[in-house]
Amino acid sequence: MVKSKKKVKKIAENIDETVTSYIGSMSSIYVHTLLFVIFLTLPLFTKISYDSTLLILTTIVSLEAIYLALFIQISVNRQAKDIEEIQEDVEEISDDIEEVHEHVEELSDDVEEVSKDIEEISDDVEELAEDVEEIQEDMEEAEKEEESDEQKEETRKQEQKDKLQKIENTLEVLLKEIHNFKK
Repeated sequence: MVKSKKKVKKIAENIDETVTSYIGSMSSIYVHTLLFVIFLTLPLFTKISYDSTLLILTTIVSLEAIYLALFIQISVNRQAKDIEEIQEDVEEISDDIEEVHEHVEELSDDVEEVSKDIEEISDDVEELAEDVEEIQEDMEEAEKEEESDEQKEETRKQEQKDKLQKIENTLEVLLKEIHNFKK
């Protein structure tokens, strides 16, 4: 039963749309103009009195006006419903836009915080890079000092070896002389 009501309603809406679109067309104007001309010239070609023709034409035009007014009101009512639905859709879209705007603001705040964090991290990285450079310089200096200490030690050892060698050479010479002397 509900389906049949919907079908009837759909058929009525289709008839309404067809009639209102036809009434608002140029062909409707042509047909009405032709009918008015026929009714107004009918008494000239027939035995129907002019008063009767005008009475019939007036009755037909009045009925047509009543039906047109009804069809137009139905169209207006349907358009009002459509407008209400559109307004509801617009309100929903506005709400969605507000939500999106809020999310964008939140994301903007988050991006700002992340940017600050990145700046802090960049500063920390720069400090660490400076510390690493200082440590490398210190290590290079320590290596140089070790090398120079090692060189000094090597030089000292070499000097001691040279002295020992001189002493040995001197001792050998002395021993030879002592040995020669004993003889």
